[in-house]
Amino acid sequence: MSATDKPLAGRTILMSGGSRGIGLAIAVRAAQDGANIAILAKTDTPDPRLPGTVHTAVEEIQAAGGQGLAIVGDVRDEESVAGAVQRTVDTFGGLDIVVNNASAIALAPLGKLPMKRYDLMLDINARGTFALSSAALPHLHRSEHAQVLTLSPPLNLDPVWFGRHAPYTVSKYAMTMLTVGLAHQEHPVPLSANCLWPRTTIATAAVQNIVGGDAAMAVSRRPEIMADAAHAILARKPGEVTGQTYLDEDVLREAGVADFAGYRYGAAASDDALKIDLFLPGGEHD
Repeated sequence: MSATDKPLAGRTILMSGGSRGIGLAIAVRAAQDGANIAILAKTDTPDPRLPGTVHTAVEEIQAAGGQGLAIVGDVRDEESVAGAVQRTVDTFGGLDIVVNNASAIALAPLGKLPMKRYDLMLDINARGTFALSSAALPHLHRSEHAQVLTLSPPLNLDPVWFGRHAPYTVSKYAMTMLTVGLAHQEHPVPLSANCLWPRTTIATAAVQNIVGGDAAMAVSRRPEIMADAAHAILARKPGEVTGQTYLDEDVLREAGVADFAGYRYGAAASDDALKIDLFLPGGEHD
């Protein structure tokens, strides 16, 4: 395999979250190129309700061909984030890519959502994206491949997304707005800052436990579709395309993928039977 087949070889990525699910899939796909991936997550020990820790994630990264760094920390805490950035730079000699992956979800409207859950979502989703992107920026400005990728949706102002779960919507839209804002700042080097969101639900613990259980998993796709789309975005030259809110399918179609059947997780008979994700027309889940 030629070097051009591994565009992320030698690149250093710092990701928030990533012990499991979409984040881990993105990390493993980058590791297949030979990337260095630091994972900042709180999951130091196993949780009986959820698979994976920051340590098992690093084991998978290294098994896939990359170099991994487990950083136990909290993306909500400024000092923890600054320390994670510094450890990444000290270990790998620099920082090229930030992936804002950590996220909390609670699908409840005002009046039904406890303040504690509201604070948690805003702190992880919005504050975490701000903290990690800000702390990494001086190092990204010294990279020849500076990229920020945030797992957040396009800004769809249809009132349905506010009426059903305004607090979660606010937190996810904040991630997108911060990333688009970063894209439109001035930078001393070419830098891309983009968002990525799935067209369908993805088979993750959040979908299993919060969105719809086994029934939702059966009409979802595997996290690898998001991993392949993220890889395609991060492989581009920095500054080539920035400030965009991509859907996974659109990215892969542009890369020449026409058949998505292999990404199905459950027993859906066709792609048409898959569940459309939140924030997209047709994704208004009950």
